[in-house]
Amino acid sequence: MIKWEETTELSIKDVVCQQQGNECVINWYWAEEVPCVYVYRSGYDEPFDVTQINETQLKLYTREEYKAHKGLREKNEGIGRYTYRIFPCRLETGKPIMLIPDGESHIVHVRTGKAKILYSFKRGRNWFSPYQSLQIRIFSEIPIPKDVLCYVKKEGSIPTNKDDGTQYAFIRDLQPGVNLLPEIEVRKKDEIRLFFTDGKKYGELYELIPE
Repeated sequence: MIKWEETTELSIKDVVCQQQGNECVINWYWAEEVPCVYVYRSGYDEPFDVTQINETQLKLYTREEYKAHKGLREKNEGIGRYTYRIFPCRLETGKPIMLIPDGESHIVHVRTGKAKILYSFKRGRNWFSPYQSLQIRIFSEIPIPKDVLCYVKKEGSIPTNKDDGTQYAFIRDLQPGVNLLPEIEVRKKDEIRLFFTDGKKYGELYELIPE
């Protein structure tokens, strides 16, 4: 069982991350009286509860290791956003006690690439009707929750944003690989385009590419 205490001292702060090849390199201000730190990585939206973590989830990192590697070097694994928390330690009978600082000065958020989402449309032929069938084909590198995307239909011209036409939600999550959506009926003059439901939020995670 790891021992921990709360602290108001900012002995770890100014945490930054740089991408170098297939690694992210994390650096921070390290007060002289801190002999080592515990590093904890979690998902970006994952709440932190110190009572729910154990020592196997923490990485002990010494000042000597930090100097030798010029920071903390972590391989980029997968695509997404992560949160690193750098906890200072003090020694008690030679064993580290993890200190939990106030605020977020010991925290950095890291993004490891964007997942590609490729999409295309297949229209059916119906010579004698103003309507035709349309199927959306989506290829994704990773699982995509259904609320990330929407498709927009507009008559006569291609929609320029998610509010430029009639917006439709997705009814199921997307799986890695090819996803064929159920066919829909559209007018022949209708144009369809996919958009993020929240461009600012999801644009940092995914790259949406028409084929």
